[in-house]
Amino acid sequence: MKIMHTMASEAHANRPKRRYYSAELKTQVMQECRQSGSSVAGVALSHGINANIVHRWLREGAQSALVVQSPAFVPVTLDEAAPAATPQTAPDIRVEVQRANT
Repeated sequence: MKIMHTMASEAHANRPKRRYYSAELKTQVMQECRQSGSSVAGVALSHGINANIVHRWLREGAQSALVVQSPAFVPVTLDEAAPAATPQTAPDIRVEVQRANT
């Protein structure tokens, strides 16, 4: 009988599960962080969340606030186009070159 051992199975066994936070909790935590006199680390600690996660939420929230939804096309009204002017013809230009001894 041959026993096979891989490190990959051990790595997954000891890995803690990823926590997911509801949108309501994220909103509440971000609002608390935006109040004057509050620190991100203090708010995160009071909710049992790592401060780095809260900083990421704040950064992502600021980036999404910068994105403005604008319509793909904006209606434009144009005045009637003026009739095109007739192109003027350029006068003939002649260049005469005189060479010596020819």
